Amino acid sequence: MSSPETTISTYDPARVIAGLRVLAAATGGPEGSRRLCWTPEWLEARALLRESLTTLPVEVETDEAGNLWAYLRGHSADTVVVGSHLDSVPKGGWLDGALGVMSGLELLRSLASEGTLPVTVALVDWADEEGARFGRSLFGSAACMGTLDIEVLRGLTDKDGGKLPEVLAGHGVDINNLDGARLRMADVKAYLEVHIEQGPILESKGLAISTVTGTKGIERERLIFLGQAAHAGTMPMEMRRDSFRAAARFALAIAEIGERHAGVTTVGQAQCWPGVVTAVAGETRITMDMRHLSADSLAAMFADAHQAAQAAAEAEGCTVEWEHLFRIPPMPFHPMLLDAARASVREVEGHDVEIPSGALHDASEMAREIPTVMIFSSSIAGLSHTKEEDTSDEHLHMAADAFNRTCRRAIELVATGRL
Repeated sequence: MSSPETTISTYDPARVIAGLRVLAAATGGPEGSRRLCWTPEWLEARALLRESLTTLPVEVETDEAGNLWAYLRGHSADTVVVGSHLDSVPKGGWLDGALGVMSGLELLRSLASEGTLPVTVALVDWADEEGARFGRSLFGSAACMGTLDIEVLRGLTDKDGGKLPEVLAGHGVDINNLDGARLRMADVKAYLEVHIEQGPILESKGLAISTVTGTKGIERERLIFLGQAAHAGTMPMEMRRDSFRAAARFALAIAEIGERHAGVTTVGQAQCWPGVVTAVAGETRITMDMRHLSADSLAAMFADAHQAAQAAAEAEGCTVEWEHLFRIPPMPFHPMLLDAARASVREVEGHDVEIPSGALHDASEMAREIPTVMIFSSSIAGLSHTKEEDTSDEHLHMAADAFNRTCRRAIELVATGRL
């Protein structure tokens, strides 16, 4: 196979951007993207992808977890996988996930026009990366890695009371057969993904793109503070067992913990019961999300959070319970693929800047077992998961270019047995 420098001409980043705009026009609008997974709009997005794939010499399949695969067969079964996800959060942006799918589609187009490959290349559109409907992020990639808890899945419902197993069944996915998706990994030697940063770092540095060194580890929990509901007018302040006050103490403490450990911590949701203006909150439930690139630092943050929650509860005469939601360790990317990405970024933008990802990606799951790397493009104002999400065409062009070069380097590494 030729070097990346001599084969990039058939890859056209402008077609990537054009595809993104077609997708946005079909499944978006003034309020943002409408590609919530397991909905008709998501199926419409997939139909557009399938239509594009009909023009290519690929085998299109859907696995047991609902992931969509397109295989461009090479001389060897050894496989380089590229992709991301078409699903979005409600009223989300036009680039999150879709950039990776459309960039991978263009890679298949360009490779198919250049003759038979030494290895197989596959494009994957992961199912339900966002977890926006049922709260379980990285559904499709986690199924391929075997990290889904089936019993937890059985109890998940959406805001309308829809049960995950029943909704999945309507899309041909049986949660009792998810392990079958693991077979897709048998010949996979590398995974590559390009994504918008979803944060402000690259823009603050005046840069378009960067290599991604890995994804931060996450601890995600629900805390339930239990006090005593009482009348808002008759219960003296000093006699109250106010669960919301306990939760508020913890929210302030967790912010300090994040700053002290150079990590990030978030209380993203709070619910009170009875939940009326005339009653002291007898029960308050909050969610906690904490992230760090260091496993040791993340563990220290988590330990400090437990101490802080207990102290906050006791200060208000309450108790606290923990309900586990999600956990993933820090995932550093593969050294050889990092070198490939660095070389590509250097060629396209002329620098060696690299950053970790604070957001989860399907690459986070894949990196558990498969050599993985990512390329980031900048995000205007650091915004994502909102209709204001945007990146300039120039920066998208550069990201797709660097992604293509990195993929070709990865193909060479696999073809020559170095990966």
